Amino acid sequence: MSSAQNDKKNKKNKKSRTSGFATRAIHAGQDFDPTTGAVIPPIYQSSTFVQTHIGGLRNGFEYGRGGNPTRNGLEEQLAALEGGRHGISFASGLAAEDALLRGILKPGDHIVLGNDAYGGTYRLIARIFGAWGVTHSVVDMSNLRTVQSAITENTRVLWVETPSNPLMKITDIAELAEVGHAAGLTVVVDNTFASPALQNPLALGADVVVHSTTKYLGGHSDVIGGALVLNDDEMHEKVRFMQFAAGAVSAPMDAFLTSRGIKTLDVRMQRHSDNAQAIAEYFSEHSAIETVYYPGLDSHPGHSLAATQMSRFGGMLSLAFAGGEKVARAFAESTRVFQLAESLGGIESLVNYPAEMTHASVAGTELAVPANVIRLSVGLESVDDLLSDVDRAIGKALKKR
Repeated sequence: MSSAQNDKKNKKNKKSRTSGFATRAIHAGQDFDPTTGAVIPPIYQSSTFVQTHIGGLRNGFEYGRGGNPTRNGLEEQLAALEGGRHGISFASGLAAEDALLRGILKPGDHIVLGNDAYGGTYRLIARIFGAWGVTHSVVDMSNLRTVQSAITENTRVLWVETPSNPLMKITDIAELAEVGHAAGLTVVVDNTFASPALQNPLALGADVVVHSTTKYLGGHSDVIGGALVLNDDEMHEKVRFMQFAAGAVSAPMDAFLTSRGIKTLDVRMQRHSDNAQAIAEYFSEHSAIETVYYPGLDSHPGHSLAATQMSRFGGMLSLAFAGGEKVARAFAESTRVFQLAESLGGIESLVNYPAEMTHASVAGTELAVPANVIRLSVGLESVDDLLSDVDRAIGKALKKR
């Protein structure tokens, strides 16, 4: 992207941050087509762009890996949602994490991350960056002393996930940002579970926000993508170069689908949160459940903190079954409206068995998920249908004890 494009984009982002969230989600980066007046911007399904002369680029566009108007529109939209200066759209959430870490780390550096995190993130850090000479420590992010004691002279990144996946731990972003910055670290927050509709880590002191846009931002289980949002210009240039050099960009159609999904994010997250609260309250009274992991419940240890740094409590919750692994498995295989599948954040409800699905890669590590835990991504269906589904499924699962 040219410096002129960057300046224009930054001015737009600054203006869009003064608007309400729903307005930004619908309009940021989504100007109508000036040629035809089409309300929805066209999808620029092109890999290359004609030059006026050698080196004469039209608005900075040269080749699709370096920039595309559809992707640029999404990036402006992403930055506006998180209140950041720069948004970068990737082919997947892990591609975003990879480009960020390669852009700011070198062999010998060290990462501190939480003891409950997405299995793919841990796999990337432990197996890919570990082989490159980057070390890591896993800690309880709720204990500031533990976090501080894990920081060494080689630590460069403090990796935060809140709410965490799948045990819904809540981390104080502002406090950890202070701890990290005092040690000269880059504080990264994975905001996938909350989405910018519910939580804005940059406003709480974080340096970088990471998203799997596959999840709530896209919201319809029909596109894979990832994103970074940050303010630092130098870091942006490093990560942008890494993306261009390695090529993990989102395609025009993927960018369009993500932008389309974002436009309904505000109303979707309200319904996700309401439905999840109802499901969590149902299970909180059930004798078959040992623990309900949902920050919207007063019983959750992070409830007060979540109420402070989140506007709602989101659509994700996990359950620990008193009957152990057998009952948990039976429940996951007995639902009907909740479909057994990987991923989360779509309009449809999903049930997942983390120990052998999303978190199989952390088996045997400090991040291993208990065998009696299942995770629910609560969708937008009628709440009575969802409650009826889980009630029937838990009854069926208990018969298999």
